[in-house]
Parts: sequence; C-alpha cells; structure tokens
Amino acid sequence: MAQENDVVLIYFEDQPMTFARIESIQADHKPDWYHVKLLLLQVPLQPVTWILRTAYIDGAEFTMNGNRMRMAPVVCPDDALPEIPEPEEDAPPDPGGKDSRVISFPGLKKP
Repeated sequence: MAQENDVVLIYFEDQPMTFARIESIQADHKPDWYHVKLLLLQVPLQPVTWILRTAYIDGAEFTMNGNRMRMAPVVCPDDALPEIPEPEEDAPPDPGGKDSRVISFPGLKKP
C-alpha cells in the first residue's frame, strides 16, 4: 500500500492528469476504507481528501463521478550518469572553456 509522503501519478480516464503527494492516510469508520489526503502538485497547490479502499490506494481502478480514476506510484529512475572522459594528463585544465560545467547567472543575485 502507498505510504504517507509517497508521490503518485493520478490518471483520469486512462490519461495522466497530475502528480500528488500523499499527506496522510486515516482509517474510516467502515472497514478497509481510508481518508487519503493528497496534495495535488500543480499550480496552485491544492489539497484534497478522497475516501478510498485499500485496493484503490494500491493502484486499482475506481470511479469518481462516473469517471475512471487510478493512482500509480512514482518511482525515481536509476541515476544513469553520462560517462565523462578523463582529462589528458598533459593538457592543463581549461577553467572557462566550452567543456566547463559552471553556468553563471549574473542577473540572479540574492537580495
């Protein structure tokens, strides 16, 4: 089952709609039902509370106002870093050359 602070992708009619973070999961008075507070990660941020069964929190499809919905967990992909060639020992470092990794933003100064 998804946990608090997990990020999920919400699908509306089989189309990805928005990302949300699970803020809390509280048991309902009915067995196997929960109050799931979600923070919809869109502009503006919007908190919503849905009453869902365990299966729905786990990704099973459900309906809301006659529309098919589901939540899928978001998993961070493996960090596949590009291979950076080793510099040649004879060549001096090029601090301001085209291969430099530093990007300057002179107009963005902290107040």
